[in-house]
Amino acid sequence: MSQPQVIFLDAVGTLFGVRGSVGQVYSDLAQQFGVMVNPAILDRTFLESFRGAPAMAFPGVSPADVPDREYAWWWAIAAQTFQQAGVYSQFKDFEAFFAILYDHFTTAAPWFVYPDIYAALSHWRQQNIELGIISNFDSRLYAVLTALHLSEYFSSVTISTEVGAAKPDAKMFETALAKHDCAPEAAWHIGDSLREDYEGAKAVGLRSILLQREATPASQTPVR
Repeated sequence: MSQPQVIFLDAVGTLFGVRGSVGQVYSDLAQQFGVMVNPAILDRTFLESFRGAPAMAFPGVSPADVPDREYAWWWAIAAQTFQQAGVYSQFKDFEAFFAILYDHFTTAAPWFVYPDIYAALSHWRQQNIELGIISNFDSRLYAVLTALHLSEYFSSVTISTEVGAAKPDAKMFETALAKHDCAPEAAWHIGDSLREDYEGAKAVGLRSILLQREATPASQTPVR
């Protein structure tokens, strides 16, 4: 297998994951607002809300308006998550709660870096392989990468809310390749989603690698 010019990686589920679970994070912060709800219930209702949401991409929206659209996209998911859990009405000020929740996921606190990541990125960089991220994430990713001490490894970050399309759309991979002036056959893509990462990258001509993670507490590595 020849050495690639560029290795692209997905972000959440590949480089880092949620510490504990989304439901646990939501539950812990809700408790600070006097709302008690079982994390397992929130895990279920969050997953239902997330899967039912439209792609996190805003074609035709000006860059200046993207942050507001991102915020509204996540607000709708969070509100539906708590509504389906039957506790939304218990919040005296859901807007204030969500503002704190949204900012929380910009920090290192709710995330952990998978234990093989720092060594792998360092090795690839020593081999003079360019590294990039392709993610269906919002613009908070830049702050998260910095907080987790990952940003220094990557020369490009391509996110769906900036491209106006989401993986597995070919536009995501083509946009990332253009940043490196790289042909598809000279690039690899590593991700944890069969449809969005593996099949999406393969369809564009990249060497596609599907990564299977076990997000257990034992696998969680402290942030450097």
